Amino acid sequence: MDATLVVGPRRACRRGDYRHSTACVMPAVAASVPALRRFAVRTARRCGLLDDVAEALALIVTELVTNAVRHSGSPDVTLLLCVADGDLTVQVSDTGRWRRPTAPPASEPGAREPGPLCGGRGLLLVEAYAASCAVQVSRSGTTVTAELRLPPKAAAHPLTDPLQPRVRVCAATP
Repeated sequence: MDATLVVGPRRACRRGDYRHSTACVMPAVAASVPALRRFAVRTARRCGLLDDVAEALALIVTELVTNAVRHSGSPDVTLLLCVADGDLTVQVSDTGRWRRPTAPPASEPGAREPGPLCGGRGLLLVEAYAASCAVQVSRSGTTVTAELRLPPKAAAHPLTDPLQPRVRVCAATP
């Protein structure tokens, strides 16, 4: 599976006081969900963030990327992570149009109406873990931005050179 690396600060790094910014663009397919989750967790660990933060990040990335894959119809999905003093910004973007999930035809065995067991709780989970969550829909697609507040210990971890963007190659490896 192909992946594109995006380097440097992006729009989600509004404050300009980031110490680490990285992004990865992958095809909007199911296999990208665990790949982007691993990418996010590895990035969090490289930044010295606490395990609790990495676990919350994994859940948020999983839910947001899954939504983009399932509902956008976009050819790709972009994950952007920005670590600043005191918070971690997670941004997932697609270039598609939101579409309602379809239920299997009633004639299929085991067919049922979509409900809470089939999905629909992803943004609620993101909102439960994030300090803030915003969905922006435009003609160019959908962008969801979630912010996690970092505990003081995680926010205080210094990088060797906070002004130099970190380049990380992301790939869909099992």
